[in-house]
Amino acid sequence: MKVARHVGRWGDDLVVAAAALIPLAIFTLRERQIAGAPGFPLDDSWIHLHFARNLAEGAGFSFNPGTPVAGSTAPLWTLLLAAGTLVVGSSLAMAKTLGVCVTVGAGLLTRRAALAWGARREVALVAAIALLWTGALAWGALSGMEVSLAALLTAGALLAHARDHVLATASCAALAVLARPEAFLLVVFFVLARPLTVRRVAVFVAVTGVLLAPVVLFSLATVGAPYPATAAAKVEGGLVGWLGGINEPATLTWVRRPLAFLREWIVWLAATHWLLPVALCPALVLAWLRAGRALGLVALALLAHPLGMAILAPYRGPAFQEGRYSIHLLPLAVLTLAVAVGTRPPRERPARLRALAAAAWLGIALITLIPAATRYGWAVQNINAMQVHLGRWVDEHLPKTAQIAVNDIGAIAYFSRREVIDLQGLVTPEIIPYRRQGERGVIQFVTQVCPPYLIVFPAWFPQLTSRTDTLQPIYRVRLERNEVAGAAEMVVYRLARCAV
Repeated sequence: MKVARHVGRWGDDLVVAAAALIPLAIFTLRERQIAGAPGFPLDDSWIHLHFARNLAEGAGFSFNPGTPVAGSTAPLWTLLLAAGTLVVGSSLAMAKTLGVCVTVGAGLLTRRAALAWGARREVALVAAIALLWTGALAWGALSGMEVSLAALLTAGALLAHARDHVLATASCAALAVLARPEAFLLVVFFVLARPLTVRRVAVFVAVTGVLLAPVVLFSLATVGAPYPATAAAKVEGGLVGWLGGINEPATLTWVRRPLAFLREWIVWLAATHWLLPVALCPALVLAWLRAGRALGLVALALLAHPLGMAILAPYRGPAFQEGRYSIHLLPLAVLTLAVAVGTRPPRERPARLRALAAAAWLGIALITLIPAATRYGWAVQNINAMQVHLGRWVDEHLPKTAQIAVNDIGAIAYFSRREVIDLQGLVTPEIIPYRRQGERGVIQFVTQVCPPYLIVFPAWFPQLTSRTDTLQPIYRVRLERNEVAGAAEMVVYRLARCAV
């Protein structure tokens, strides 16, 4: 009997791993059809890979070698890429392989977590497949981004929490924060989900503090804030923005933005799966009734997430970049559904009806994969045609010692290996105070630093790029169909003189 259960468990794992091949195949096919070559759907993916390569080559956690900077809001993913670089070298294939592995791992842990919370075997299996068949997670697997790692750690925390392993739960939850900072809200819900004891609170505080302290201290040393420059440059308001000197109307902080983020969250859930926002409402109630406070309270993070984003550290909404700031919660969403429908004996429902419901859910998931894969394909095409192309052009045409001011730093720095000044402030925190003055401040900073070249979207800096007496355009790239780039045209300028 034990052998049979063991074989069945591993058999289900093989089914989950095989099921992951379907969305990956669809996405890869659309990538080839649209982009014509593999790539990343975001320039930020190349930022991670550039940091990782520098770290693996002994240059420390730096974007420009020799200048340490906390420039990653997902340092755990950057470190994982650096480990991969040490083993097999820095490459697109390495990053995608790591992404696929952690994505499949998220599916496997979600199945085990559903079982641990009492879901029936077939329900847990469908839940894992349903997770892997979301377009957002498939995007994460191939994007070179950190989102699948955050989803894996969230699933691990849910599994450990089901078994009441406090240390493991706290460790996975805290590590998830190092993959996606929005996961910090989950830490709070995990702490409160079981009776509060001195030991429980002490374990969570100690583990979270130990794991996050290096990042906080490194950020303080290199950025002057307890969070990375990427957060300091992007946060548009909220409580973190207020601490950083950003003032905004109270109604925006507490009412208008939270409502807007909540609406966007519901729309994103519906785009992920048509039935997801409708099914989650009763599932939250049923999960609490069937698994108690331990899971019911954690599941409430699905409601708190958009509100927390809006109030604490808003940048873009929950749906931004395929849900990049929200994907880590998908294991919790499918687990909540699995516990809601799969923890009671199926006496009153015929097997055929249950099979039909599972097939309908997975069928809808497959349908939604098609537009998601198409968006992914166009995103890869855009980044390859613009940022990657410009990085290679710079490597071939500009002096090796040239310093370049850019507003998209990833692929241009990765392929050219030139020193960059980041006009957005992600790895050049010195510009952040200037950016708060708008374009006038950016012009002042460029005047002071005086880089010989600029590569920017003219649409972002109309005043700066209109000064033809000081800026000479020498090369430009324009996208015929722009889906993800900040603007359709990016131009390389030579500075004739610094009085811009």
